[in-house]
Amino acid sequence: MGELAYRRVLLKLSGEALAGERGFGIDFGVVESLTDEIKAVHAMGVSLGLVVGGGNIVRGAEASRQGMDRVSADYMGMLATVINALAMQDILERKQVETRVMTAIRMQQLAEPYIRRRAQRHLEKGRAVFFAGGTGNPYFSTDTAAVLRALEIEADLLIKATSVDGVFAADPNLQPDAEFIPDISYHEAMLRGLDVMDSNAFALCKDNKLPIVVMNVSHNGAIGRVLHGERVGTIVH
Repeated sequence: MGELAYRRVLLKLSGEALAGERGFGIDFGVVESLTDEIKAVHAMGVSLGLVVGGGNIVRGAEASRQGMDRVSADYMGMLATVINALAMQDILERKQVETRVMTAIRMQQLAEPYIRRRAQRHLEKGRAVFFAGGTGNPYFSTDTAAVLRALEIEADLLIKATSVDGVFAADPNLQPDAEFIPDISYHEAMLRGLDVMDSNAFALCKDNKLPIVVMNVSHNGAIGRVLHGERVGTIVH
């Protein structure tokens, strides 16, 4: 492979990706393969930040719909992201990838508090950095947290790793013949009401011209191909 097209990236993984076929909790077989992929990307010399969702443990919005107080539910979701980050950190460290977990909510016994300059220093030293605990505020998704951290660390690209191959005109799980969209502008995606990420996060990307690649995390080597400038999944710019 040739030269890297992107030097600093933020990888957003859904919590559901960690659950695998089980649909709930952490499937360590899945985490093994995910961390192999992250290790390979890290070995390319990419400056790598990561945000992992918490939907495999608890989804704040869903718990709120079930009658729980929204603020409490969102804080539970934030704690779930910390659990996932610690699980991935443990496995990556065993694979000799130096990592740090930084949290938006202070929990010193487990992880460092998020401080932008410290995060940038970790990245400069070649450490993979997990940004856990969302934004630290209720009513914001981990998509918004991912965009916010990407902008703060001055990432060149946000990669949203999902269970589908990119952005489609309709949900491909419900409509298998839905049109695949390989390249789209922020403006057109908004006009067409495409579900790239939640509206707060998407508006932040658009306002700050942060390109997004939406791709399938289960394809081996796909993240590395994106970083070398290959067309994988959908690019939104």
